[in-house]
Amino acid sequence: MLAIARAPARSAKAVGAYYTPEPVVRSLVSWAVHRQTDRMLDPACGDGRFLVCHANSVGVEQDPDACTTVYARTHGRLIHQGEFFSWAERTQERFDCAAGNPPFIRYQRFSGATRDAALRLCRRHGAAFSALTSSWGPFLVATAALLRRGGRMAFVVPAEIGHAPYAAPLLEFMMNSFAGVQLVAIREKFFSELSEDCWLLYAQGFGEQCDGISLSLTDRFDPCTKPPAATLVATRSDLEKWSGRVRPFLLPSTAREAYRHIADSQHSIRLGDVARVRIGYVTGANDFFHLRPSQARRLQIPRRLLHPAVRNGKCLAGRSVDTHRVRAWMEADEPILLLRLRDATKLPEAVRDYLDTEQGQQARQTYKCRNRKPWYVVPDVTVPDGFLSYMSGEGPRLVENAAGCVCTNSVHALRLTNGMAMSRLVELWATPLTRLSCEIEGHPLGGGMLKVEPREAARIVLADRARDTAWQREIFCDALTTMKRWRHYGG
Repeated sequence: MLAIARAPARSAKAVGAYYTPEPVVRSLVSWAVHRQTDRMLDPACGDGRFLVCHANSVGVEQDPDACTTVYARTHGRLIHQGEFFSWAERTQERFDCAAGNPPFIRYQRFSGATRDAALRLCRRHGAAFSALTSSWGPFLVATAALLRRGGRMAFVVPAEIGHAPYAAPLLEFMMNSFAGVQLVAIREKFFSELSEDCWLLYAQGFGEQCDGISLSLTDRFDPCTKPPAATLVATRSDLEKWSGRVRPFLLPSTAREAYRHIADSQHSIRLGDVARVRIGYVTGANDFFHLRPSQARRLQIPRRLLHPAVRNGKCLAGRSVDTHRVRAWMEADEPILLLRLRDATKLPEAVRDYLDTEQGQQARQTYKCRNRKPWYVVPDVTVPDGFLSYMSGEGPRLVENAAGCVCTNSVHALRLTNGMAMSRLVELWATPLTRLSCEIEGHPLGGGMLKVEPREAARIVLADRARDTAWQREIFCDALTTMKRWRHYGG
């Protein structure tokens, strides 16, 4: 039976629909289903490939075209067409098991009434997600709540389950709701079209509790009827030491213990102890507000209204952005001069003319510009003590701001707060301990990139005054290689 409520079809990216490889589907269903009479749920059934594997199954799908396809493909299985959370809130159906691949929709698109219904439903079942959560976490909570006591679930999940802040309430919910929870971390991708890595989540014994997450580490997915043997178990107390993150458990225990020994020492220093890390300014129209030297001369823009700027992480090489570096940018005629106007500034005629150009007319219509007054005054422009790249392959670069530049939000601005010299901070940044800490506190972005948000940067461990030993440095170097390998950087 097909339950239809027509709605406009949307793109796969918009609804987070990326179909799961058949060997993965068969493996998950074969584990979740114990008996032919088991009632199975797929909360985002897509083209129906999970439903095909088990006759006694029910699917939910919001895309009407996909519903029509899956109904024909599955020979009359029950398909509910519509938004999952609203259906889950009102349905009286309960299931022995669930399997699938929940849609991965980031919080910017996971919004409005759908998100409100999802978060309300999750709170009712003891999982408190923030408004910044992506869709898949609430999907799993809402699905679990539809299981009968003793029920099981097996799902593809983004590797973000290992590091995202909103994964912590999900993992807490899983441990509070199931007798056993296992994550299978798979290094090689099985969605070739996605930059996002995926892991597998298995849970059994709904209605009971467990004291930790079993974790299996494997290089590649191998079809199987049960998950691979657990490599380790991360207990609740273990997870608390790592702010609820599973990703540090990709490291061998010797590396974790050596890192924690230093990080938990009363002598340890974190970046947030000696500096404030903030994002740079947001112009709303970078190409308009950043001029080339030749352009500024041609337009006769006064030099006092122009300020050299670091526009992206590629500018952060070596230990310092100094006057020689800025001079080289100027000689290369790069667009690094920020038009820095202030509210009280009496605008010269040349500036007024530039603001009234066609490019200026377009710039003032951008979201950021049209929502500030006056539109041409870029807020939050400061001269920091240093810069920190926040997306990188090799690892975040920290450099001194010897030339007094400003920076866009493509890099972080760092202001010293506690008496440490910037030159000393740059030295500490190059140590194996700190480079490993960047990997632990930051998070993979896909495509081999590591991203470090300001709050993550504040937790990065800089040094132990007792100093690490040669043995520890070797461990940290090996651990650094391991973490880069898991995010697909350098092989």
